Amino acid sequence: MNEQEFWAALAPLPEPTPPTYRLYYNDLGEPLFYSMEDVSGKYIEIDHATYSDPPTHVRVIDGKLVILKTNFVTKLTPAATGTPCDPLDVSIVVDVTEPHTNWILK
Repeated sequence: MNEQEFWAALAPLPEPTPPTYRLYYNDLGEPLFYSMEDVSGKYIEIDHATYSDPPTHVRVIDGKLVILKTNFVTKLTPAATGTPCDPLDVSIVVDVTEPHTNWILK
């Protein structure tokens, strides 16, 4: 190692490039995957918080991340037709010939 190489090694390092967080999506705007790598395909840049905890019901519309409304709730209710279950335990499915209560999602 000569003197020039020695002093070059002590020179300040270049500033690292800040990381970029990306959401890749298809032609319909449906998300494909989140990545920090430069992969071919359509993508939008997102912030670290969105990358760390990605929302599940989203679309990319006009180059922006849009969270879809999902305000529906379903619950099991007894009904005249449906899945026959044990009268004392809804988690046990029984044959229709046995005593049962029918349950449906509503």
